[in-house]
Amino acid sequence: MPSYWILKTDADTYDFDRLARERRAVWDGITNALALKHIRAMSRGDHALIYHSGDEKALVGLARVVSNAYPDPGGNPRLAVVDIEAGKRLARPVTLAAIKADPAFADLALVRMSRLSVVPVPPAQWKRLLAMAGERR
Repeated sequence: MPSYWILKTDADTYDFDRLARERRAVWDGITNALALKHIRAMSRGDHALIYHSGDEKALVGLARVVSNAYPDPGGNPRLAVVDIEAGKRLARPVTLAAIKADPAFADLALVRMSRLSVVPVPPAQWKRLLAMAGERR
């Protein structure tokens, strides 16, 4: 059974539209110890929501993890990366404000640890986020 994740990116640096154009990317640049632990836990076939931080603060698109975690090609042995493939843009962005307003997400790391760049999402919360986005899955 796949796992579910939220991957945060600064839209000014690398946005979902660029990922969609490129179709595939190495998800790198993660240095936080807990976020790296999450990257190392990812597996091919896992699902992800792409979250734009900065001014937008919203879930905007879907992606799929297409590799298991592997050492950062940049050569730093402490770091790990995964390859992701763009899915589709969400029918409706889901704002952080909407997520915080829903008591079902009180324990979601996106709410509790707002600076964490890789966030695991339990299956029930994943389904609820997709419903908020107008997606049927």
